[in-house]
Amino acid sequence: MGGHHHADVLVDPTRRRRANLILWILLAPVGVLAFVATILLWPAGGITKTPLNDVFDTANGVELSIGTVTRTVSETCPSTQGLDEVGGKELLCDVSYVSPEAGGASFVLEVPPETTQSRPLVAGDKIKYLDLSHTTDSSAPYVFVDFVRSTPLALLGIIYAVVVCLVARWRGLRALAGLVGGLAFIVGFMIPALLEGRSPMLVGLTTSTVVMFAALYFAHGFSARTSTALLGTLFGLGVTAAIAVWATDAAALTGATDDAALTLSTVVPQLSLSGLLLCGLLIAGMGVLNDVTITQSSAVWELAEIAPHSTAGQLFASGMRIGRDHIASTVYTIAFAYAGAALPILVLVSLYDRPLVDTLTTGQMAEEVIRILVGSIGLVLAIPVTTAIAVAVVKATGSGAGPAEAVSRPTGRRALVQQPSAAAPDSPRPAGVPVDAGRHPDA
Repeated sequence: MGGHHHADVLVDPTRRRRANLILWILLAPVGVLAFVATILLWPAGGITKTPLNDVFDTANGVELSIGTVTRTVSETCPSTQGLDEVGGKELLCDVSYVSPEAGGASFVLEVPPETTQSRPLVAGDKIKYLDLSHTTDSSAPYVFVDFVRSTPLALLGIIYAVVVCLVARWRGLRALAGLVGGLAFIVGFMIPALLEGRSPMLVGLTTSTVVMFAALYFAHGFSARTSTALLGTLFGLGVTAAIAVWATDAAALTGATDDAALTLSTVVPQLSLSGLLLCGLLIAGMGVLNDVTITQSSAVWELAEIAPHSTAGQLFASGMRIGRDHIASTVYTIAFAYAGAALPILVLVSLYDRPLVDTLTTGQMAEEVIRILVGSIGLVLAIPVTTAIAVAVVKATGSGAGPAEAVSRPTGRRALVQQPSAAAPDSPRPAGVPVDAGRHPDA
């Protein structure tokens, strides 16, 4: 008996195939619907874009150029030079000497006060600026636009990829590939479909479903636990979509709360801003849903491995103890993430002399609050559903087999379960955690 592997207790091949068949019977129609919807909603490519050329192309001859700061000093502002001669006053400000990337003589660039207050320009900074020297005789023919951030962003992205691959190894690399593929699908399908006036809700549901199918199976492999997590994720997305539709209508959210939305309403009149808000809620929610569902599914499998004779009720109770901790942490993670993103708005509204309730119910703040609440409800409900599905699948694969089915058991250090006492033959068997038990293959 000591030579048998513990998988004899945990997995029954016949029951495993049956469980996988049941999962695919549930998932296949959703996958087919998503595939058909992708074909039907696929953008035709005939988008008539209102030309939004570079926002800085305000006049012929105006160029957006790149340069490197050589030094920053405090001296007379170029825009106020000569005012003393006409009865005005010259002012001091921070100016930077910039060397153009395209070559040529250095020039003086007046730095906006809001920039110097938060991040003064220093030697070595690469910046973008408007060159108005060919269109104006102004004393300040160069206008600061922004910093060039490509190098630090690329470096941070490389560090992120290296850390993920070092810690998660091949699974981390597959997850990164899935992320790139998901973003490519969003850019190649979702955004053009929205611009062509397709239903934002259908586009959002289709996009999130396709991305979750591809990302989960690609990152975690084809297994029962991955299928279980996918079922839980799809359930959470459905709940999120239903509540989001109701909340958007009940709270009369228009989506027209910032400059970007107002610009879209002008240049893409066929695009529903409230529908765009719904689509955004789904895309924002699928990532965190994937996180909690795959964790719950894996947790149930691990519990079944170390306690293979636990009943379904015991497995569910243990899984939900983990799930409750996950709910508690993830709920405030979502809230704090949105609060951090909306921090400038929160600081601004705190300065208004009006009750907090009135502030929170304004259009812009109400959108943030509803994002938090809708996403959290879908997440919370997905956890018990995923846990229940995982328990059902685990039991169907043969995990937790009863005494009659556990024909062979390992002994010694690899023992997973203790023998029942003679006094209580039908009592639940306590599980002993193996010291060096290998990981049993995904069902």
